[in-house]
Amino acid sequence: MDRARIVHENLLRRVAHGDLPHGRAPAGPLPADLAVALYRAGCLSRALDLQARAMQKAGEGFYTIGSSGHEGMAAVAAALRPTDMAFLHYRDAAFQIARAGQVAGQDPVRDIALSFAASAEDPISGGRHKVLGSRALMIPPQTSTIASHLPKALGAAYSIGAARRHSPEHRILPDDGLVICSFGDASANHSTAQGAFNTAGWTAYQSIPLPLLLVCEDNGIGISVKTPAGWIEAGFSQRPGLRYFACDGLDLYDTYRVATEAAAFVRRERRPAFLHIRTVRLFGHAGADVPTSYLSRAEVEADEANDPLLHSVRLLRDAGALDPAGALAIYADARDEVTRAADDAVTRPRLTAAREVMASLIPPPRACRPTNGPAPEARARAFGPDAKALGAPQTMSRLINWALANAMLEHPEIVLMGEDIGRKGGVYGVTQKLQARFGPDRVIDTLLDEQSILGLAIGMGHNGFIPVPEIQFLAYLHNAEDQIRGEAATLPFFSNGQFANPLVVRIAGLGYQKGFGGHFHNDNSLAVLRDIPGLILACPSDGADAAMMMRECIRLAREEQRVSVFLEPIALYARRDLLAEGDGGWLRPYPEPGAQIGHGEVGVTGDGPLALVSFGNGHLLCRQAQAALNGEGIATRVIDLRWLSPLPEDGLLAALAGCDRVLVVDETRRSGGVAESLVALLSERTALPNARLTAEDSFIATGPAFAATLPSVAGIVAAARALVEGTAILPGRGDRSHQDSRNARPK
Repeated sequence: MDRARIVHENLLRRVAHGDLPHGRAPAGPLPADLAVALYRAGCLSRALDLQARAMQKAGEGFYTIGSSGHEGMAAVAAALRPTDMAFLHYRDAAFQIARAGQVAGQDPVRDIALSFAASAEDPISGGRHKVLGSRALMIPPQTSTIASHLPKALGAAYSIGAARRHSPEHRILPDDGLVICSFGDASANHSTAQGAFNTAGWTAYQSIPLPLLLVCEDNGIGISVKTPAGWIEAGFSQRPGLRYFACDGLDLYDTYRVATEAAAFVRRERRPAFLHIRTVRLFGHAGADVPTSYLSRAEVEADEANDPLLHSVRLLRDAGALDPAGALAIYADARDEVTRAADDAVTRPRLTAAREVMASLIPPPRACRPTNGPAPEARARAFGPDAKALGAPQTMSRLINWALANAMLEHPEIVLMGEDIGRKGGVYGVTQKLQARFGPDRVIDTLLDEQSILGLAIGMGHNGFIPVPEIQFLAYLHNAEDQIRGEAATLPFFSNGQFANPLVVRIAGLGYQKGFGGHFHNDNSLAVLRDIPGLILACPSDGADAAMMMRECIRLAREEQRVSVFLEPIALYARRDLLAEGDGGWLRPYPEPGAQIGHGEVGVTGDGPLALVSFGNGHLLCRQAQAALNGEGIATRVIDLRWLSPLPEDGLLAALAGCDRVLVVDETRRSGGVAESLVALLSERTALPNARLTAEDSFIATGPAFAATLPSVAGIVAAARALVEGTAILPGRGDRSHQDSRNARPK
């Protein structure tokens, strides 16, 4: 049976006959006119759900998750201000409709109908996804069904207090604002959500301002799996650092009263609160889901009997705000309004071409105040004794440190965050002295949770900050990669460029650490980053490049609102020598403050016809191999890619001018590594014979075998000779890593 039709017909029949569910008398501060407006918002939300199903049956609509049963969220919206940023659960259409009533000129019914139709005129996503959201209503669009939006909501809430101390140029949240984040009872069990709850409590326990209202919409089921009765209350009513509130989402008056109290607490105390709202779920989970396939008919009908719109009709009648006949008239008017909007929406244009879909992958640039760099006296104070060493050759770790310090002096909206980056200065000392120079609110020692670190950064990016989070080791990113993939990088795409969260993620990684850590601290896999659309992946190989590329990544974040990952080769942090012990050939002086390496600009050393193309540790190895090959009469040039995603195709091809052979040296794995894309590029856009030398498809060992699976200088020399001579080296022969010479025949 069509449960949506049954619920609709039950409402018409029961209201007409006065057969309304029992409950408490209306009580609380909800004015009559507002109560009627909230009921109308619920009716519009219900009508949109019914219309979405009709549109899908007609082939004019697409997958949606309905809000029926959660109409009480309209009362939560009324308890808040439209400037309070809202990261919403996907069942919160009533919240968006009610908030639209607080802002002039909004037409939420038309907006949501356009979203259902996947129209290019959908004002939030431009036809890319059915999402709730509105720039005018301060609702960033969410596609998460597993609470992955909670960490960034926490970050946005933290940014409100941080902006009081260091106001970013592009801040959008008011000083007295709060952030609301809603989610379902099933999602509350997800590790991402649990990490966010813990971080919220951890932060509040230290009396750090965090105006965050967490709203759990408890309908008792997640798709088909029931939430144990009482589970949410048991888990959150006594949780340290979270003030617990509870209300009946079937009762507009109770929900408005409790939500108002919760919002007042958060706004006044600047502390997080947990609002537990009882709801029901009508029509099943989503789309063609049939609830009677996993629930008894009696259970389904019990929820349908508790239709929140029926409760609202009773409450409005008993409060003297609206009689049942008037309630039915509003319900009918809502159906008519939604039908008209949907009939128009399906006639509006849709996206048809790849370029249209991809137009919002990269957010629009924004105007920024011009900067002339820090004043000399401020720079001298910040650098202290280090100022005398700026002109002397230094290691990569120190030059990155100085680049960060200089950027923080120039741009007060830059904030660093990560495990151990403050007082300790990072595991490898890259952030030493920065907390002492700039304070703990700009160099934040976080708890041990990568999802919370990235969520803090993403949320602060929403409010105009330029966050530079650190992930301690590349392998640790896998605990939290969805924060970059599913949250940070997708936001411009799903908001049609209206929202962005610029940031520069620093990650220490790659291989060649002698005898330390094994695969967990020597991770040479980049595939998880390289296939994220819109993401910039930078990887320097020496200290001067690192400083200049960091400046470019910060510029990209600040001016172009881009998300970058800055991958720092751990084995090169303290590298001093190039060819012989004590030669200091890998040390570099600190580049002048205005010097930058532009996005897509490659590095070239030498001009021989044999090109060695690499990056990171591989660039150092190629430079060492270059000396040996030149000694054998094989003239080479070494090309440092620097930018690994998107690949600097034009820069690389320009650097290959005059070459007759190319050897790609890739310290990532043979399968899914960078070399695969490079060889494809060479095959598609050049006729150059080429070969690749890669790491094995293996994890990295600890101890003497730390480099056994990785490219070596000897292997590069042997592969280069084979490429020049047109002979093949079989995998596993003559080197510890793969060399592929199937494309290596001479012209």
